[in-house]
Amino acid sequence: MHKWKKLSFCAVLLTSLAFAGCGAPQASNTGETTGAKQEQSSAPQTMQVNLNSGEPSTIDPGLAEDIPSMSVARAAFDGLLRLNEKGELKEAVAEKYEVSADGLTYTFHLRESKWTNGDPVTAHDFEYAWKRVLDPKTASGYAYQMYYLKNGQAFNANKAKAEDVGVKATDDKTLVVTLENPAPFFPGLVASVTYFPVNKKAVEGNKEWASKPETYISNGPFSLKNWEHKSKIEFEKNDSYWDKDAVKLSKLTLNMIEDANTELSMFEKGDLDWAGSPLGDLPLDALDALKESGKMQSQATAGTYWYIFNTKQKPFDNKKIRQAFATAVNRQEISDNVVPYKSTPATGILPPTMALTPEGYIKDGDVETAKKLLAEGMKEAGIKELPPITIAYNTSEVNSRIATVIQDQWRKAFGIEVKLVNKENKVHREDMKQGNFTIGRGSWIGDFNDPINFLEVFKGGLNTSKWENKEFLDLLAQSAKEGDVAKRKEILKKAEQIVMDEMPALPIYYFTYAWVKQDSVKDVVVDALGFIDFKYASNQK
Repeated sequence: MHKWKKLSFCAVLLTSLAFAGCGAPQASNTGETTGAKQEQSSAPQTMQVNLNSGEPSTIDPGLAEDIPSMSVARAAFDGLLRLNEKGELKEAVAEKYEVSADGLTYTFHLRESKWTNGDPVTAHDFEYAWKRVLDPKTASGYAYQMYYLKNGQAFNANKAKAEDVGVKATDDKTLVVTLENPAPFFPGLVASVTYFPVNKKAVEGNKEWASKPETYISNGPFSLKNWEHKSKIEFEKNDSYWDKDAVKLSKLTLNMIEDANTELSMFEKGDLDWAGSPLGDLPLDALDALKESGKMQSQATAGTYWYIFNTKQKPFDNKKIRQAFATAVNRQEISDNVVPYKSTPATGILPPTMALTPEGYIKDGDVETAKKLLAEGMKEAGIKELPPITIAYNTSEVNSRIATVIQDQWRKAFGIEVKLVNKENKVHREDMKQGNFTIGRGSWIGDFNDPINFLEVFKGGLNTSKWENKEFLDLLAQSAKEGDVAKRKEILKKAEQIVMDEMPALPIYYFTYAWVKQDSVKDVVVDALGFIDFKYASNQK
């Protein structure tokens, strides 16, 4: 999640992630399903929420990389496994599954279910979808999440054929999956959006299939009925969904309002049923009052807000200069004064719930050390003054305020002027991918219960910093083959140490989600990774 999650709010993406070896993940419910299930009303139930980020970058599950995109896909699609209303990992399209004794083979047995066009959902749909994500022609940023499949990475690198990949539909209802190495967290990964099926006929019949309701064929709790770009996305209950009796909402509307004050005002007028995280935002100036009123709910989540350095662009091709800028940031000031109730200072890449070094790596706001590192870095780089530096971020109140504070901190620490540039979410994401930035706002929220999910951001297609380190890559590869839990943890700890020493990203704070909801809203699942699921939601006004 992405991610910026992911803006990867990505995003991004994002989950309980306590790192207790590599046990299979069991996500936790965050309190939206308290009490007994509500008596169902015969009246239609609708829900209005908000996408503060604006237009999703995509609603194709195979291409989704941020929380807005993944949330739309999660409403419309269903995978082999899914979190239930209590946040527990349960069978979904898969009726049952078995795991071989060596942990390398998963056999999923599918139940009877349908696509919204009436076609049956088959094991062949999953095989096609997974190989589509891995196909280098698809250029999916999340292809790396399928490297756990046998020959998945080789196929993505054009070093193996599609038929060599470890996913095979042996018949319409049986999917056999073979892994490169044992991965006890794999069931949690299978529940993620990237592993959702797609309808081959729909995808290959129209390259723009995921851009309008008429061609958007899905298999989940809701079906897409209307998409007014940059305005709203409307879903209706999917009456052909295999678990339709669990779906209480007859209509779900995702509005696209980028201003947090407008979002809260609409909520207070009753025009929104939910405001704030994980899809929207609350005005920073309103947080104290909302907290004191008891209306605001919050939940720590496994996500890190950071700035990415473009390591291919001067001056941040120099490690010590990157270290200097990271060390000069006063994260406590940001956490206390900019995003109270929504953050804790980040002195490492991994969030606290999966931290391998809980004490962190960076001394917060250490200006004297930062000045020394900058002087040493500039000497190494052979420069007497820094080139122009820009912080780029996607438009939001939080991002703007954080950038302004850090701009001021660097001005005071180094006597430099830093330019701020805000961009629409989609434009910012594309510029980051293309390397059109000096320092860029990003974040990552976990997709599954393991530190490898954060560390892998710094390799492959999601590595917008373009930083490369062979020892780091070798350690990640080594961790994948290490079956001993304690030894694997130490390998990953070494890998994290390299990232924090090389500093391709500047961690700023760990996410805490904050939101308000109408009293009538029940059973919305916000999992420990920060993903939101409306499958079980009710809203009896």
